[in-house]
Amino acid sequence: MFRLNKLTDYGIVLMAHVARSPEETPHTARSLAKETKLPLPTVGKLLRQLSEHRLLSSHRGVNGGYNLAREARSITVAEIILALEGPIGFTECSVIKGLCNMEQSCAIMSNSQIIGVALRDALEHVTLSDLNHEMAHHERKHDHELVASIKPATSVAEGVR
Repeated sequence: MFRLNKLTDYGIVLMAHVARSPEETPHTARSLAKETKLPLPTVGKLLRQLSEHRLLSSHRGVNGGYNLAREARSITVAEIILALEGPIGFTECSVIKGLCNMEQSCAIMSNSQIIGVALRDALEHVTLSDLNHEMAHHERKHDHELVASIKPATSVAEGVR
């Protein structure tokens, strides 16, 4: 099962909430914690990280707080994940070479990299604006149809891009 860590999940919830808010007034950590029902220390940590990565802009002073640094339609889910977790990949070796002792003999490394690229590409095409609207449902083939549609490569070179 692919899962984001809980902090990243909360970060996406927080960013979507800020994007959904019609108000121009900056959001405080306290108001965001109350409205999203997330713990205040967690919200504070996320706001700092998201600001450091220029996804949120912070405003100091009495009327200070946080707003999106750009329009919601130009901030992708991939950017949020990158800011909170680091590079997106299917396996560690598909992101950073040299982390796995099996790299030299791994039979699935190139396919893992292809899957990682597809995963990143999908997340780069979902924006905060998309998250706040009902998205088109992707029709999934029944498992037996899916298996029947997968064809193995006839040679090693064909399976590698």
